Amino acid sequence: MKLKKIKRFFDKLEDRVRSKLSHYPILYALIGGIGIILFWRGIWHLADDINVSSVASIIIGTIILLITGVFVSAFIGSRLIISGLIGEEKMAEKVEEEVATEETQIKNLQDTLNRVEKQLAHLEEDIHKN
Repeated sequence: MKLKKIKRFFDKLEDRVRSKLSHYPILYALIGGIGIILFWRGIWHLADDINVSSVASIIIGTIILLITGVFVSAFIGSRLIISGLIGEEKMAEKVEEEVATEETQIKNLQDTLNRVEKQLAHLEEDIHKN
């Protein structure tokens, strides 16, 4: 019961912090980067304290990453793999195309709005004439 309360507290805390930090992406990245570095620094010191050799570290680390399925996604990212498998364009190219598409859609909406305004103006003139 007490473990559930602790879990719920940290879950809600995480939601609040992520919600606030998402408005400040540079600060969010900075804080996240510091957390990651401190975490790995602790792991590094722990490995040093228990005298794990470099070769053993590589072998143990690789086995852990392979067993958990994190090895590939940690180094090249799952989005990159998926986009390659389904033949998508690079993310930068896709973003450029999306921007161009949005610009075209906005221009079309502006043209439609201009036509509607002209039609309303003509209707108002007709109403005032009668």
